[in-house]
Amino acid sequence: MENSVFVTDNKASDCSLSVIIAARNEENYIASCLFSLLAQDQSVDQVEVIVAANACTDRTVAIAKSFEPEFAARGWDLIVLDLQIGGKLRSLNAAEGQARGAGLVYLDADVHCDPALLGQLARALTTPEPVYATGTLAVMSAQTWVTRAYAGMWVRLPFVTGGAVGAGLFSVNRPGRERWGSFPDIISDDTFVRLHFAPEERIEVPALYHWPMVEGFRNLVRVRRRQDTGVAEVYKHYPELVRNEVKNSLGLRGLARLLFANPKNFIIYSGINLLARLRWSTSEWTRGR
Repeated sequence: MENSVFVTDNKASDCSLSVIIAARNEENYIASCLFSLLAQDQSVDQVEVIVAANACTDRTVAIAKSFEPEFAARGWDLIVLDLQIGGKLRSLNAAEGQARGAGLVYLDADVHCDPALLGQLARALTTPEPVYATGTLAVMSAQTWVTRAYAGMWVRLPFVTGGAVGAGLFSVNRPGRERWGSFPDIISDDTFVRLHFAPEERIEVPALYHWPMVEGFRNLVRVRRRQDTGVAEVYKHYPELVRNEVKNSLGLRGLARLLFANPKNFIIYSGINLLARLRWSTSEWTRGR
């Protein structure tokens, strides 16, 4: 895959953080996301928020723009891009073209941030060395029993307990952002970015961010299939990044502990993963994991 050169704009560092939210038909989520940003504590200032709405056919743009007075009252800039062409990665590239922050925060529109999060990320990113930072992931309470069971097992996996997961929220400083060009047309942007940093370059700050999983068995299978396809795509096209992947295998003892701790959750999680692998590739976009 071709990866064009990312050029650091000379306007960068005019503010502490640029929070970039790619949004497509997020009218049910964008308000809560923006409210959580407005509720950030006073440990961070000079923040700009860029909502990159792409090919929206609902009220996402109108709702986001309605927050402009509240952000202005706080002294923060809110920029809403009404992009006519769809695609999350294209919208990230468009937003980066306007971003001025010394740190770049990439936030999903359905995520809620605890009040201390942006301040902690800003401090973590304030270094001349390339660095990747994220918050401590908290999975939102699910409405369906199957999603609760799946999430109950997922949060106990080594990938999650090892920290700095970055699903739904990750950030980099400008030296770190120079490690790749424009975002390529791939599925898994979070995997792509995380693997540009060695484990010792990744920071998980204590503040929580709250991330939802999709509801229902069928949606979980579709999303799991898409995630697996996205990771395989990164491995295939960017094999040099695989060196930064840390594979903490559960082993037979670990699997046995998870099985006996909660057999129902284990069976649900394993069944969804098995069904997801029966048809590996998908181009369908689905929210969440």
